[in-house]
Amino acid sequence: MDINKSLRSAIETGKVCMGLNEAQKAINAGSAKLVILSSNCPEDTVKMVKESDSPVHSFKGNNAVLGAACGRPFPVSTVTIIDGGNSDVLTLKTD
Repeated sequence: MDINKSLRSAIETGKVCMGLNEAQKAINAGSAKLVILSSNCPEDTVKMVKESDSPVHSFKGNNAVLGAACGRPFPVSTVTIIDGGNSDVLTLKTD
């Protein structure tokens, strides 16, 4: 699976939130189907997400690489998949 292609497909056809605040809202609402964390995501964020019931995937690249994978010109530490749309991103191996 090409994670970059899967992320972009999910962004275009599904519902995806980026950033810690949006991740917290989705986790608290129980709508987060997958949370993707960059390799340099702040430790307090990693701890909060991993303590939740939401599936977590650790992205191998840093936040700049994750932002680029999402087609954004800025760093993204946290990507929350609410609806995968036509993407296979929800099949990613979780931690």
